[in-house]
Amino acid sequence: MSKKPLAKKTHEDAVSTAKTDELAQNREDGYGQFLTTNQGLRINDDQNSLKAGERGPTLLEDFILREKITHFDHERIPERVVHARGVAAHGYFEAYGNNANLSRADFLQAGVQTPVFTRFSTVAGSRGSSDLARDVRGFAVKFYTQEGVFDLVGNNIPVFFIQDAIKFPDFVHAVKPEPHNEIPQAASAHDTFYDFISTNPESMHMLLWAMSDRALPRSLRMMEGFGVHTFRLINEAGKSRFVKFHWKPKQGAHAVAWEEAQQISGKDPDFHRRDLWNCIEMGAYPEWELGVQVVEEEDERKFDFDILDSTKLIPEDLVPVQLLGKMVLNRNVDNFFAETEQVAFHLGHVVPGIDFSNDPLLQGRLFSYTDTQLTRLGGPNFHEIPINRSIAPIHNGQRDGHMRQTINKGQTSYGPNLLNDNFPQQAKLSEGGFNSVHERVEGHKIRLRSKSFVDHYSQAKLFWNSQSDAEKMHIVKALRFELSHVQKEFVRTRTLMQLAQIDSDLVRRVAEGLGVTVPSAEGVQLNLQVGADADAASLQSKPAASNIGQDSALSIAPDAKINQGKASIKTRHIAILATDGADVAAIGELMKTLMDQGAQTAIVATHLGTITGAGGEELLVNGTFLSTASVLYDAVYVAGGEASVAVLKQNADAVRFVNEAFRHCKPIAASGAGTELLKAAAYPGAEEILKADGVVTSQDAQVSGLATQFIAAIAKHRFWSRELKAMPA
Repeated sequence: MSKKPLAKKTHEDAVSTAKTDELAQNREDGYGQFLTTNQGLRINDDQNSLKAGERGPTLLEDFILREKITHFDHERIPERVVHARGVAAHGYFEAYGNNANLSRADFLQAGVQTPVFTRFSTVAGSRGSSDLARDVRGFAVKFYTQEGVFDLVGNNIPVFFIQDAIKFPDFVHAVKPEPHNEIPQAASAHDTFYDFISTNPESMHMLLWAMSDRALPRSLRMMEGFGVHTFRLINEAGKSRFVKFHWKPKQGAHAVAWEEAQQISGKDPDFHRRDLWNCIEMGAYPEWELGVQVVEEEDERKFDFDILDSTKLIPEDLVPVQLLGKMVLNRNVDNFFAETEQVAFHLGHVVPGIDFSNDPLLQGRLFSYTDTQLTRLGGPNFHEIPINRSIAPIHNGQRDGHMRQTINKGQTSYGPNLLNDNFPQQAKLSEGGFNSVHERVEGHKIRLRSKSFVDHYSQAKLFWNSQSDAEKMHIVKALRFELSHVQKEFVRTRTLMQLAQIDSDLVRRVAEGLGVTVPSAEGVQLNLQVGADADAASLQSKPAASNIGQDSALSIAPDAKINQGKASIKTRHIAILATDGADVAAIGELMKTLMDQGAQTAIVATHLGTITGAGGEELLVNGTFLSTASVLYDAVYVAGGEASVAVLKQNADAVRFVNEAFRHCKPIAASGAGTELLKAAAYPGAEEILKADGVVTSQDAQVSGLATQFIAAIAKHRFWSRELKAMPA
């Protein structure tokens, strides 16, 4: 049998791929159509139920009422246990060069374009929680390849809290709201989470990631993605290599401040999903590059950590990432429930050329995801929901089941058979058949963690060492915040003991914020996650060595490796503060310059409608100081104009707007009299605001020179150095 044609290769074709066309067959908006029941019966009266008399009881025979109410009663399906709050978009993946030496997978071959559906999510919170919770973000991509569906289901953090899937229910139960009072929502700052963390030292590496800026992305478009586990790629010759998957954002990786995240959660809890939707609608399509770290099979054990351990990463300075292609998200969903909510991911959805490793967390997930979808989506036919359907033809003996849509013809539903000439028949490797990697496996049946998994602190120290001074400060502040919400003193104490195994400076600074001394762990069994009859002493990790180095890929500071060469202000949101009497000509000039660079601008004033400039010009207002806030913007410009600034200086909300932008280390610009508002917004420690990093001023109305400096500052994103100068944040 010959292979199906490869996916189309042009951008225009990619927008109208086979998957898009197939979904279109299930799309309807009802425009110009008659109202009907679900059986196609045209409805005459949808406003009144069938009653025995105008004021009599409703009749049981009203099948229209019963159908409508029954469907309504079942409109909500169980939300995901984890990753419940998500947002998704359609797009395409295009392979670079020739990756045939790594994998035989069709979608990875040179120039092939493949439709994708990508869902981002938070992990711990419910569907109604905030986008800006301190949390891990899910990063799941469904590739609709010509050989079947491939799901790359990962996170924005390359490691996880646990090593073995049998601990996943324990971890989730610990981080979820506590069962006796359902508090707190979408937060890890509580006793049960840190009770788990303090008794399971394998979680310490991931804890530092979760307390870092990675857990507070500026946008979904500006965060990395990782496959977390070690997978295999197999080429046409059958050679297998171990790989780690990476998604690298083309716009760099950036974060918000914790105080800012808390305020955004109140101002706009849909901040991330709104940003993704709006950028796609305006044609500023988000892009990522897919890459892999490759480890030859013969090098599997050459590292001082185990590549099958999901609490460990492979440093990029040790094994660089090879880029395989890029993903572009260019179309929003038509219906959130039908697509984003009903999409079903599963790590077991693979294609020829991709296989698994023996990572025990991965192995458990291979079971869990199918089991979850069976319950959440009502039965074994969830693959027939349009968003989940493969664009490759499906032929097998599976039949019936809840909500079956396929009408299977023919007499046979088994194999081998002679009645149907033994069709559908098995595919040879040369015909695209999937074949698992031939790996010799032998050993005793045993419940035991590999000794190669025991080092729980070294990579946590590697991550800590790789952070900039500002990022380290953010981790310290986050741990102080989290542990101050832990009520049980012994839980806080044990957590500090764990931190002490990572780095003495880290634990000292956290302990100072809690008002306690660093506790000694001498004689304390730190790892309680051992079997009842296991040799507990052999499973205790040693403290991290003092000479552990750094990895340049682990920081997302403005000048970090991930952000180099990506100094663009495209899609950045800039607030322009002005009111009546402002220098409208200067505003217009700056707005044009910023928008020519792809930025989005908004006039924020004391009132809606229009503002009138000193020369009588009018400018449309986009928001007021009561309807918006600085936390929703990436940068702030204060326009000149004596009359305008005089009013703004007397407006507490305008002063706070600038104050908060400065506290959150954002780029700020002001021209002419606008500098007076900056001075009015200064607070103790910020008296030299006009000379601070990231603050650009011009004493006259000319903004041409100021614009160049302002654009450079916006491209850098944040000036965390302000925090390091003892300014509060």
